[in-house]
Amino acid sequence: MSKTTNLINRELSWLEFNQRVLSEASDASVPLLERLNFLCITASNLDEFFMVRVGGLELLISDGVEKVDNSGMTPREQLDKVLLRSREMVKAQYACFTAGIEPELASAGIRLVSPEAYSEQERNYLEKLFLEEIYPVASPQAVKSVEEFPLVPNLRLNLAVRLEGNDDGKKPLYAVIPLGSSLRRLVRLPADKGCTFTTVENVVRSFIGCYFPGKKVMEISAFRITRNADFNFNDEVSSDFMADMESLVSRRREERCIRLEVEAAASKMLTDFLRKALQVRQESIFELQGPVGLVDFREMLSVDGFNALRYKRWEPQQPADIDSTASMFIEIAKRDILLCHPYDNYEPVVKFIQEAADDPDVLSIKQTLYRTSPSSPIVQALDRAARKGKYVTALVELRARFDEERNISWAKSLEKSGVQVIYGLKGLKTHSKICLVVRREQRGIVRYVHFGTGNYNERTARLYTDISFMTCDDSLGSDASLFFNTITGYSEPQKFLKLHASPIGMKEKLIELIENEAGRSKDGQKAGIMAKMNSLVDPDVIEALYSASKAGVQVKLNVRGICCLRPGMAKLSENVSVVSIVDRFLEHSRIFYFLDGGVEKMFISSADWMPRNLVKRVELMVPVENKACKAKLKMVLESCFKDMAKSSRLKADGAYERLADPKAKGDGFRCQEFLYRSTCQKAEDEAKVQQTVFTPHKSPDLEKK
Repeated sequence: MSKTTNLINRELSWLEFNQRVLSEASDASVPLLERLNFLCITASNLDEFFMVRVGGLELLISDGVEKVDNSGMTPREQLDKVLLRSREMVKAQYACFTAGIEPELASAGIRLVSPEAYSEQERNYLEKLFLEEIYPVASPQAVKSVEEFPLVPNLRLNLAVRLEGNDDGKKPLYAVIPLGSSLRRLVRLPADKGCTFTTVENVVRSFIGCYFPGKKVMEISAFRITRNADFNFNDEVSSDFMADMESLVSRRREERCIRLEVEAAASKMLTDFLRKALQVRQESIFELQGPVGLVDFREMLSVDGFNALRYKRWEPQQPADIDSTASMFIEIAKRDILLCHPYDNYEPVVKFIQEAADDPDVLSIKQTLYRTSPSSPIVQALDRAARKGKYVTALVELRARFDEERNISWAKSLEKSGVQVIYGLKGLKTHSKICLVVRREQRGIVRYVHFGTGNYNERTARLYTDISFMTCDDSLGSDASLFFNTITGYSEPQKFLKLHASPIGMKEKLIELIENEAGRSKDGQKAGIMAKMNSLVDPDVIEALYSASKAGVQVKLNVRGICCLRPGMAKLSENVSVVSIVDRFLEHSRIFYFLDGGVEKMFISSADWMPRNLVKRVELMVPVENKACKAKLKMVLESCFKDMAKSSRLKADGAYERLADPKAKGDGFRCQEFLYRSTCQKAEDEAKVQQTVFTPHKSPDLEKK
């Protein structure tokens, strides 16, 4: 077998990940509204996949590139297989919705009705709503020829209307009605019990004559387009980075169409007209057996009640080893703190930065920001700190894909407050998660640092599994200062004491750690690797893992998404196993463990094992040396490999097999449930201990001493 075929194609591997998410939508043991949520996630995922990955393949083909990738396929071959697999997936999505979720929701009291099922009362209600709220907003645009087709927005719902032609009627007339972002996709109807919805396109369809008086409407079809969002931006020659990024965001609205989705009932005449007008290839047209744009049905998830159709809430817990009444500086000074989100509450991280903003002894705050929430309390704290005269530096990565507009807005706002804002580094995305607080104390200047595997986003911290590590370790504090001085100035990269950074050494360190395990195994010593990440793509790292496997090292990998490594192949990777967990929380943490002869080296990181992370981004890999913190991380890793409820095993051919018995009734070990229950138990045990501790009230003067 050639070296190239030792690797799975990354695009096809990603599609298999989305299929695993779709499997959750089809799983009858998952609560019904959660199944709808998983289905909407697969639709949203596929939208982004087409914008970025399919768009990238289209560009390579148009540029005449025929070079094969690491799996041995040309861009054309990849695109053909991607489109074929995508069609299979879309067919499965709509079968899941129309034959499964939709009728089951109706039985549970959440109905989606079509025009032919409207009662007289419902039709009267919708007519009034149409005339008052839709007709004044949505306007048709006549399309006299394909050359005059309007610029329709990316991923927005539209109606294509074919009208009977003038004179002899042989040449039809066309119009487009953009339904835009200001109209809700789902319209709720009055109902005595339960919830009844219809779609906005069906409301317009029912009263289409109001738009075209005196004209005969021959047909109406909903459609949606996907525009390419993958294009090169050379920031090396940018003279005004902010302005160029704003231009890039605007440019996306006009990029070429790479996918057309249209209702299957649309005639060939109408579909051909859209194809020519949008200049999209026939192979890129998806005729859908259901409503266009499944992602919009997320609106159903917000209905009140129906708690039996949702997961039972798992509330984040106050970390058992953190005194919620004490300052975070006092808590971190006692010992290193490691939090596993979302089981551990994210509040201590927010509190740490908010306290830093308000503490008069804090001299400076330096932080990287990649994706934040719309009303981020962390960004607000940085703003407040700057207004209070503290030295605040924020590296706001403007190139965080699809979050560019929000980050541009935050950057401008922070600059007005006096924050030193760095827009990123030329030629590199800054994806590392680090916050450095410098504080004056009686013992001198102390550096407190937060390292994370996830974004500084308190909302996604409730939905993603991530790690927070807070410390005032002198070496890590020194490294943090060096890191910020390097990325904010013109200084040459210096050697860190403990940290490892990309693109200056992290990849080499990872390969060194893997090779060290291989060497120990060859010498007859115990060796082992456990790693958890989102994606494994880098061919050099994979080759090192293959070599370690051939040396007898047991390699256990938990890779949520893309995995290009082929496990279980004789004389190549028979000692490598790969699992993927898809459950109620998105697995997002990166944890790396190397046995190292019993020393047990443990790291957390912002980086996946992909070329883009290890070569094209600024990332950090942080050693965790505290015994209790290491034990907690090891427990997380080991629980991932025990999962028999929500885990799938990767096979050598790139397919996945579910480890759980589909006939079992949830009796298998479930990693996320175990970690949540363990966190709750620790919080409960700590609460009992606190009940037996007598804490006297002291005078304010004594408290200060």
